[in-house]
Amino acid sequence: MDTYPLRFTPILKQTIWGGRRLATQLGKVLGEEDNYAESWEIVDHGEDQSVVENGPLAGKTLEELVADKNIGVLGHSTLSESFPLLLKYLDCNRVLSVQVHPDDEYGRKMSPPDLGKTEAWYIVESQEDSLVYAGLKTGVTRRDLQVAAEQGETDSVLHAFHPEAGDVLYIPAGTVHALGEGLLVAEIQQSSNTTFRLHDWNRVNAQGQSRQLHIAESLEVTDFTRGPISPLRAQDHQPHWQEIIRCDKFVLNVLNSGSDVIAGDGYFHILTVPKGCAKLQTQGGEYPLNAGESILLPASMTQVTVITSPETVVLEMHQPI
Repeated sequence: MDTYPLRFTPILKQTIWGGRRLATQLGKVLGEEDNYAESWEIVDHGEDQSVVENGPLAGKTLEELVADKNIGVLGHSTLSESFPLLLKYLDCNRVLSVQVHPDDEYGRKMSPPDLGKTEAWYIVESQEDSLVYAGLKTGVTRRDLQVAAEQGETDSVLHAFHPEAGDVLYIPAGTVHALGEGLLVAEIQQSSNTTFRLHDWNRVNAQGQSRQLHIAESLEVTDFTRGPISPLRAQDHQPHWQEIIRCDKFVLNVLNSGSDVIAGDGYFHILTVPKGCAKLQTQGGEYPLNAGESILLPASMTQVTVITSPETVVLEMHQPI
């Protein structure tokens, strides 16, 4: 079968901290409720499965595509039996809990076993008083964090700052972090659900109960050698891919002007448009990409040209080559 760019039906998640911006800014089709918090764009993790919505493979799950070697989704990209990355958008209308994710070694020991979780955020929108909490303040020790957490004052030892739209934050496993109120974010991560909640801002529900914390586990997996996390940015008006993050789990590139090529190298590539619109030119035709839309280029794809419109941002993600 000839391969082609694959679109998937987003998986929408609702929580108390969600809102409506997934619809108003990213074009998602929501219900009437006002608490839509996440749109999982591309995922192969247990029961959470992206389903193809276009072309001859429509109705297939990402898990099924990976298992069918004739389609060639993974190519050289990974030795895993499942798709290794997860792309999502988050609409944060309340500050999220403070969390820390374990690494792969720790994840393998969990029940059931899972990958660790290294992730990165692209800030799509930031309100005037929005904050991110990314890493510990310089010099914070395990004991400092333990005391702060037990006293409900974890935020006192966290590095916090106001992010601007276009900022990128790299959050390796072991980094204490939280997304603040008012942020709209694109997130790329390992395909994992391993996380420990260290602090929930001392919130309680209508019955006066707080959510479970995992202070002991958080202390065990936190990397105390890593201090404050600083934002990264692509340069404006550079008409080519700019590599922003390269780690052992994924590479994140940004295209915010002009056009450039991708794929044709035997590796899968994920594309999403957090702002503006773009189009893909392939041997089989053109594929438009509007704000909030994402696409997967299987490893068997031939080279694709990505063309941006003015004021457009395209994010591209793949495993290290």
